[in-house]
Amino acid sequence: MNRAIRIHSFGAPDVMTWEPVSTPDPGEGQVLVRHTAIGLNYLDIYQRQGHYPLPLPSGLGVAGVGIVESIGSGVTDIRPGDRVGYAGVPPGSYAHARLVAADRLVPLPEGIEDAVVAATLQQGVTARFLLNDVYATQPGDTVLFHAAAGGVGSIACQWAKRLGAHVIGTVSSDEKAAHAKAHGCDDVIIYTREKIVPRVAEITAGRGVQVVYDSVGQDTYQDSLASLAMRGTFVSFGSASGPLPPVDVNALAERGSLYLTRPRFVHYTSRREDLLAMASDYFSTLLDGTVRIRVGQRYGFDEVVRAHRNMEARATIGSSVLMP
Repeated sequence: MNRAIRIHSFGAPDVMTWEPVSTPDPGEGQVLVRHTAIGLNYLDIYQRQGHYPLPLPSGLGVAGVGIVESIGSGVTDIRPGDRVGYAGVPPGSYAHARLVAADRLVPLPEGIEDAVVAATLQQGVTARFLLNDVYATQPGDTVLFHAAAGGVGSIACQWAKRLGAHVIGTVSSDEKAAHAKAHGCDDVIIYTREKIVPRVAEITAGRGVQVVYDSVGQDTYQDSLASLAMRGTFVSFGSASGPLPPVDVNALAERGSLYLTRPRFVHYTSRREDLLAMASDYFSTLLDGTVRIRVGQRYGFDEVVRAHRNMEARATIGSSVLMP
């Protein structure tokens, strides 16, 4: 019998329960994947809390890696025994096995650990579209990345550095500052004891940055806007500290004809060819050493409540993974 983490109500981490579930045979276009590693993402917390409501009861988890056990009709490019990864699918990854739509599965190259892909595929593809599609990072750009020691930040800061950008990261502690420095940041602002806007002005000689990547939300929104150069771009891709307030469009003009965008993974990877291309680009950065991954936390299924508590408290460094 398959077992999975489920929620029957929204709320704190302890609403998650470990229970038996049935797994039907794959239908048309589906694949049964038996997990070897499962990604932990902040999106899981939003969904558990009800910030992004799900039909209840529900599973959790949108990323995983495993071996294909069986395929449904119409699946032509995936075979039983293949090693595959996925991200950005409907919740249900916190399980020994699950059905996944075949067009969401990515074949994995040799030379990359399952835990690394499970923990970072969503973040790696996110970093790819943030740096290349949402804002095309250019040599000589100065970028500000909040939560630089987090999952996306640890990848994106290294990648931005390889693209020729000067990277400023914000973190909460000396330990996270050391991690950010080792993972692409030229300058690190410890926001618990330094003011972000004056430090950005000092680092950039008053010019500001071309782009801010902000997954923190409410706590950093004003600092992000105030750190931008004229015609700079504010990329809001998360709200860990709470949602942003309503946007005053006139204020964007007054601050220097600023751009604001709110990208989502599902929209940038909706076409299979885009998903495969972005995943391939990310895997290339792992294989050529552009991006070095630290899977900072590995949890068993019986530790999932602690895992969520650690993530909510921002007590994790790098990426996290559940190991069946």
